[in-house]
Amino acid sequence: MRLWLRGPVLQALRSCRACGSQGQLPPLTIPQKIVATWEAISLGRQPVPKNFNFAHDVLDLWSQLEKAGHRPPNPAFWWVDGRGAEIQWSFQELGEQSRKAANVLGGVCGLQPGDRMMLVLPRLPEWWLVSVACMRTGAVMIPGISQLTEKDLRFRLQASKAKSIITTDSLAPRVDAVSADCPSLQTKLLVSDGSRPGWMNFRQLLREAATEHSCARTQSQDPLAIYFTSGTTGAPKMVEHTQASYGLGFVASGRRWVALTESDIFWNTTDTGWVKAAWTLFSAWPNGACIFVHELPRVDAKVILNTLSRFPISTFCCVPTIFRLLVQEDLTRYQFQSLKHCLTGGEALNPDVRGKWKSQTGLELHEGYGQSETVVICANPKGTTIRSGSMGKASPPYEVQIVDDKGHALPPGEEGNIGIRVRPARPFCFFRCYLDNPEKTAASERGDFYITGDRARMDEDGYFWFVGRNDDVINSSGYRIGPVEVESALAEHPAILESAVVSSPDPIRGEVVKAFIVLSPAYALHDPKKLTQELQEHVKRVTAPYKYPRKVAFVSELPKTASGKIQRSKLRSQEWGR
Repeated sequence: MRLWLRGPVLQALRSCRACGSQGQLPPLTIPQKIVATWEAISLGRQPVPKNFNFAHDVLDLWSQLEKAGHRPPNPAFWWVDGRGAEIQWSFQELGEQSRKAANVLGGVCGLQPGDRMMLVLPRLPEWWLVSVACMRTGAVMIPGISQLTEKDLRFRLQASKAKSIITTDSLAPRVDAVSADCPSLQTKLLVSDGSRPGWMNFRQLLREAATEHSCARTQSQDPLAIYFTSGTTGAPKMVEHTQASYGLGFVASGRRWVALTESDIFWNTTDTGWVKAAWTLFSAWPNGACIFVHELPRVDAKVILNTLSRFPISTFCCVPTIFRLLVQEDLTRYQFQSLKHCLTGGEALNPDVRGKWKSQTGLELHEGYGQSETVVICANPKGTTIRSGSMGKASPPYEVQIVDDKGHALPPGEEGNIGIRVRPARPFCFFRCYLDNPEKTAASERGDFYITGDRARMDEDGYFWFVGRNDDVINSSGYRIGPVEVESALAEHPAILESAVVSSPDPIRGEVVKAFIVLSPAYALHDPKKLTQELQEHVKRVTAPYKYPRKVAFVSELPKTASGKIQRSKLRSQEWGR
């Protein structure tokens, strides 16, 4: 196997082979050298190599280490389905299976480097196999959630010009309904034990595929993945990432925020259609860590807690909404004997949730902030001081500032746009562009900064405090009110199970704060009018009085994405009749 990364990485592998032939291998020495090399590249201390392919330069390297005798204590991949079925792959087994999958993509599917493939799969092992197979063939993967409608699929297939799609029985009829409108779509793969006209059975093809495959020699700037934005403001946009921006960009995140080593087992509950699933892949495997997957059909707090108790999971990540559900349970009934590091992101973390989790488990919640366009922008890394309610400090190699609408940096304490410096040098761990949309790409930059679309403030010590999306911020009688602060204030009241705050039209103030509230069971039968007044007074005491919700609606549930994030945009559209 020829390595494209030179210097210390190649020397480490040669040393590994030499030690392996003698049956001696200094523990951790070689993996540490390799990871240190990747981290130096990701932090800008060494240049980004001209050629890079995550499958070849990371996964195959760990396979060689295993062959040389350095086998991590856990499998590279561990999948369970809750019904007794389990799959465990070492790096060598993952390599063999993904090479077979690559032969399917490059063979019967005819995918060439640069061709695009949609992956719309639940948490099945095939998602990880095909993701790696796309890297091996040089194909561009386009993940999507399983809840996509016919309209969603038509738009994404037409916009991306995807040549192939892989999905399950449940979504195949929707694909068939729009296939005639998508001329680029040539092959359809089905992950199923059965068959369907017009579809090829991936599992059968995988069993029959050859195990040898020559990995595509991709350059660092070649496309790796396309993610569609959520589409909260206009049609979803295509975010294009390169082989280096994700493949190398997450090495630093994995070492700093996720803090993984080869002895760790990492469980991230995120749906495969969202970027955090890729964040797990690209942060765990460079460090030799195990990716743990539970095929959860829906969010169930008791199932999650039982899984954390039953399996030796050391690192756990989910959105704050799920942590809000977990802390409602009696956590003293569960023993998390292996759990030592907990992460959250995807939406703002209420300090009350963090406090309850820590008081009941003894474990800190480390919040991270990022986007589809980036890797981790801000974070609370392991071992650093956490200021409750803060997203933490800027995560290298990004330079993050709070800027005004013209891209001028604002002083500490002032609210503004979260900006990442892209001039004079654009960080390599950054999306390349909004595909086929140069106007949107240009509009995302102001002065020397890329504007994330989120608002925050930075304190004197460099900690960032999230306010909300630009379109989430409520402007009432000239006051700008961030929904997160109101939601955090509400969360401190025992009546609140969860809440979502949005703007609501008002004939006098233009718009006012409205809170949609799911009550905890103990308060379900309270008088709504009296409880509304009690909650309004509570918010006035906890935060600035003008931020209290003038309108309150008690609901049985809040609209959420497949990953558990609250969809304020739906509630806001409902309020404004859009």
